[in-house]
Amino acid sequence: MTTLFEIQPMSPERYRQQTRRSTYAVIGLFLALGMLCATASTQLFGAADGDNFKWNLIGVLLGLGLTVAVVRLQLWHRPFMAAAAYGWRLKRSLMRVTNVMHHVQAGVKLGDESAMKLLRFYHLGVSQMHQLDGNSADLSQMVREIDDHREAMLARGLDPEQSRLDGAWLEAVKRIDAKR
Repeated sequence: MTTLFEIQPMSPERYRQQTRRSTYAVIGLFLALGMLCATASTQLFGAADGDNFKWNLIGVLLGLGLTVAVVRLQLWHRPFMAAAAYGWRLKRSLMRVTNVMHHVQAGVKLGDESAMKLLRFYHLGVSQMHQLDGNSADLSQMVREIDDHREAMLARGLDPEQSRLDGAWLEAVKRIDAKR
């Protein structure tokens, strides 16, 4: 089994607090690098009496690029970024399922076990994402679908606790339309 992602229990309040803190750190880093690079580019290449908009813009864009590089290469795996990294991986995993959702839904209609597990993972992931983001309104619209699917899994003897995204499920559901 190739687990691509696993849903972890997390307090929504703590998640929002940690992501807010990491967001402020990244914004501060961008402001510092953007200003430093913009100042350096205008000092090195700009004209003292001319329009230096181009050099300021190039410096800010360079600062943005450096910020992205520092975050991905240095900060991403640090403890203060853990909540933001987890949220990003959760949303990325949900997007993988969304990209094959037409296959998933076709497989669920056919009673395919992989499709049913994949849809359950999707429901659990979306539920957690909405809870972490504090967006219960959108989640309330899905409750019936989530409950109905959970009951269908139980009726088939499948475990409804599908907290892991298995890469084999994604591959299996892509082949569902080929079977029909």
